Amino acid sequence: MIRLRPETTALLEDIEKRISPEAEDRLDALWLEFLQGRFRGDIFRPRRGHATEPGTPLSPVNINDAVADYEAMLVSELQTVSRALSTGGLNLAVRANYGTAILSSLFGAELFEMPRETNTLPTSRAFKDTESIRRLAAAGPPDLDAGLGKKVFRCGELFREIGERYPKIGRYVAVYHPDVQGPLDICELMWGGGMFYAMYDEPELVHAVLSLVTDAYIRFMDKWFRLFPCGTEMNAHWVSLRHRGRITLRSDSAMNLSPELYREFAVPYDRLLLERFGGGIMHFCGRGDHYIDQLCSQPGLTGVNLTQPHLNDMEKVYRNTVDKGIPLLGFSPERAREDAGRGFRHLVQV
Repeated sequence: MIRLRPETTALLEDIEKRISPEAEDRLDALWLEFLQGRFRGDIFRPRRGHATEPGTPLSPVNINDAVADYEAMLVSELQTVSRALSTGGLNLAVRANYGTAILSSLFGAELFEMPRETNTLPTSRAFKDTESIRRLAAAGPPDLDAGLGKKVFRCGELFREIGERYPKIGRYVAVYHPDVQGPLDICELMWGGGMFYAMYDEPELVHAVLSLVTDAYIRFMDKWFRLFPCGTEMNAHWVSLRHRGRITLRSDSAMNLSPELYREFAVPYDRLLLERFGGGIMHFCGRGDHYIDQLCSQPGLTGVNLTQPHLNDMEKVYRNTVDKGIPLLGFSPERAREDAGRGFRHLVQV
């Protein structure tokens, strides 16, 4: 383990001291009741029933510093845990928080660090060149330690060492998987907007890249789950939700597709990953009501997380999610209260 500064050790010791096994076990039990379909209320808003104020100062860590330095990343994530302990129901959860470009960086996409004052995670620049994409497809599987890969796994190893040193942190602070997006998103991050034209002009090339990305996703996550094995009954993601299955897929790029293109270029690869990892949930920003029926017909889908209900026909979303037994997770509390009269079948969590 790296030598930690005294203030980092003090933060760890404070968190270890403040974790109440009884309170966390109670919160786990509430979540399991919801995820197993035994919750009988209308809107699920879990509470641990025990809150403690931080015993050490919490100073904001700029995300650029966290990406550059393992201890800064550790402190940034641990401060989230410390704040969660002072609230009613947030998860105690951390991740190797390197942004959306983790998988695209494996393929050589140039990293783009946001200006420091934005305090925003990095992303990658698209190649914006179909010939580069063609060469990428021909080159085959990437090295998992390329790009941000090595940093992500080294950060994971540090989290694991912390969990071994501090038993309550190891037991109750979830290390959830990095943001590896989903096949369609990664393909667009590398290709840029030209990907959408290629779906018409060179669909076989799009499928080749999606297959390559899906394979890289599987190898990357297999390596991650060797560091942090987990079952499929319940896993945390962010501080806001938990889900059945092992993965959280993201498909923000799908908002740009027709239902027909979604069926061809998104469904097969998402389905493969859901089956491979014992199920999981789908996150999307923007509008998804035009393909929600196909999304929710996929075996292995255990929940949906959408962030902008005002951009969607929510009655159509409800018909394809909660009315079919698929929970809405991390949902907007304001929209949940607004629509509560239609009935959620005990399957909305805010």
